[in-house]
Amino acid sequence: MSKNPWAQNPWFESVAVAQQRAKKRLPKSVYGALVAGSERGQSLTDNEAAFTELGLAPHVAGHLPDRAMATSVLGVDISLPVIMSPTGVQAVHPDGEVAVARAAAARGTAIGLSNFASRSVEDVVEANPNTFFQMYWTGDRDVMVQRMARARAAGAKGLIATLDWSFSMGRDWGSPEIPEKIDFASALKLAPEVVRRPRWAWEFAKEGNIPDLTAPNLAAPGEDKGPTFFAAYYEWMTTTPPTWEDVEWMAKEWGGPFMLKGVCRIDDAKRARDLGVSAISVSNHGGNNLDGTPAPIRVLPGIADAVGDDIEVLMDGGIRRGSDVVKALALGARAVMIGRAYLWGLGANGQAGVENVLDILRSGIDSALLGMGHSSIDELSPEDLVIPEGFARRLGE
Repeated sequence: MSKNPWAQNPWFESVAVAQQRAKKRLPKSVYGALVAGSERGQSLTDNEAAFTELGLAPHVAGHLPDRAMATSVLGVDISLPVIMSPTGVQAVHPDGEVAVARAAAARGTAIGLSNFASRSVEDVVEANPNTFFQMYWTGDRDVMVQRMARARAAGAKGLIATLDWSFSMGRDWGSPEIPEKIDFASALKLAPEVVRRPRWAWEFAKEGNIPDLTAPNLAAPGEDKGPTFFAAYYEWMTTTPPTWEDVEWMAKEWGGPFMLKGVCRIDDAKRARDLGVSAISVSNHGGNNLDGTPAPIRVLPGIADAVGDDIEVLMDGGIRRGSDVVKALALGARAVMIGRAYLWGLGANGQAGVENVLDILRSGIDSALLGMGHSSIDELSPEDLVIPEGFARRLGE
């Protein structure tokens, strides 16, 4: 019997290993889209590197046998303080966001679904009822109302508004070539990449489909198929940017749990709170937006101190291990959102790979709680950390 050249232990022990496997398995353009980043990559680098500046302050004895890490976000109970951040069209795996939703459900947590996603909100909610629908400010208000109504009818538990985009581009290392749609010409052009990644191609082929790069959640009523990613992106770029009055309108129009994502400044956090949002996510869009924005973990303490008793504060950016989650919680976050980490898992091993990533984070959180002598994530505080002078950035005071 011949040996399967793709066979390997499917389990991986860290997110870094998942990334290595995803890089080996995915076509160059697909992998490059996951790395993303903007301009010189200053924010992209700092998002992850900033965590290495923070240390932990463990106890030598008095460790506790049981550690609790359950919490809630936007009224949804979750078994660990980690939820899936919304990410755009996923050509990583044929099941895309449905695989991510199933993995999150299997591990007792929630998923944020992008309105640029490759799978419909109906399919994702069916896979995981604890789904939050994410929207950019794109199209006119009537169109946005229709998209909110569809998400509400599908059963989405909350709305995430991402409004921090400034369309920064021009990566120093080059951007991946992504076609507007997969047709014969684009398939022929991408063939050399795909041939080098036969396992990725085979997984799509055996499902009888190829990535069509459309956004089904942006389909107009009565349409079977949404616009292509680039058509949706054009609508977004040409929509007049939102005002604070638009934020207030969006929250009221949704009429339920509402998160504003992309907050980096204390004054913006206070204004969001005063307008009645349920939660904010401290985030710089994964380093994919305005380059030079500090890592979210640096601006988190000031924001949490200012509004953390009034609204839920989450953090998104640079999480790669359970100790990173613990550091964020100790500095005031209620929970964290992960993006690239679960996409590496999806690329490495589909749904099981995403579950693997969540297991890694859960294990790391548990180990850190044990070492610091805590029985719950609720006991974490800045006293559990070694914080160097000058680490934090307080913007907008």
